[in-house]
Amino acid sequence: MNEKCKYDRLRKINLQLFAGSEEKTEEATPHRRQETRKKGQVAKSSDLNAAIVIMAMIIFIYWTRGYFSQNIIGFMQHILAAELTVPLSDDQLIRLYRMSVTTLFTLMGPIFIVAIVFGLAANFLQVGFLFAPEAIKPKASNLNPIEGFKKMFSKKALVEFGKALFKITIVGLVVFNLVKNRFQRLFFLPDMGVSEIASYLGKLIFQISLGAGLIFFIIAVLDFVYQKWEFRQNLKMSKYEVKQEMKQTEGDPQIKAKIKEKQRQMAQVRMMESVPEATVVVTNPTHLAVALKYEDEMEAPKVVAKGAEFIAQKIKEKAQEHDIPIIENKPVARALYDTVEIDENIPVELYQAVAEILAAVYQMDKRGK
Repeated sequence: MNEKCKYDRLRKINLQLFAGSEEKTEEATPHRRQETRKKGQVAKSSDLNAAIVIMAMIIFIYWTRGYFSQNIIGFMQHILAAELTVPLSDDQLIRLYRMSVTTLFTLMGPIFIVAIVFGLAANFLQVGFLFAPEAIKPKASNLNPIEGFKKMFSKKALVEFGKALFKITIVGLVVFNLVKNRFQRLFFLPDMGVSEIASYLGKLIFQISLGAGLIFFIIAVLDFVYQKWEFRQNLKMSKYEVKQEMKQTEGDPQIKAKIKEKQRQMAQVRMMESVPEATVVVTNPTHLAVALKYEDEMEAPKVVAKGAEFIAQKIKEKAQEHDIPIIENKPVARALYDTVEIDENIPVELYQAVAEILAAVYQMDKRGK
């Protein structure tokens, strides 16, 4: 017994080592994807979230620039006209503080709301609704400095560092070109009025921000595609892992086959026990046999047993043992075998044919055969 346990343990270890070295070529099963999602591990690009939020904020601020300029100008006019003309006191200081906080919330509140709404929407578009408590559970491995250093110098960290350099370079080049094309116009700003300067600078800042935001958005979309591909590659499984998962979720195929075989045998035993209750057995004559039962209180005759080849022969032998009439009728036997399941009533289209068979059986009973 001990030797067998040792053998099984060694076999399990060898299989695990084989599974670890086996190439992962199979797509992840639905169960594997579901379990990974429960842990909060999904394909997501944080850059895409940031790009969508930045674009939304840029467009929102530009469309509502009148609202922001009015509030800022009104606040400055009040400070210059009313607050700086009176001596500073404690009450005035408190009033200025409250006014400044109110103005700040008035200006920044809508921006925060837009950022939160579009941030949630971007996250939902990427991963859908996801509640994963396991993702926020504290892990002891996160406090391990060695593991932290490994993550800092891992292949993934190097890839992320390269992506960050690429993004900074591309966005920087776009901003540089946008500013360079409009740089000469900046020398004429002293000759413009205050409103013209404000309008020009506002448009310039919007154009530069929009250009940089669009480039960042395109890079973020490409990053999202890459994250989806990388996530799918990391989820791939070996053939051994797929087989083991099927055993865990659906059961061992060999055991399932044995259970089905046992169930089939038990069903055949129950079926053969119903043959003595039959009224007649309709045969093919050698390949098929269908046992029918009909009593006065029944709505229609029903099939209590059926089989082909060896089972058909057993049904006929059982019928002979209990003096059940056996009628040869090839088309009716075939129709009953193909269309009617055990314990089901015969269909309407077979009523006439079965009625003739039953009439023949009743005639045989009257003759005493």
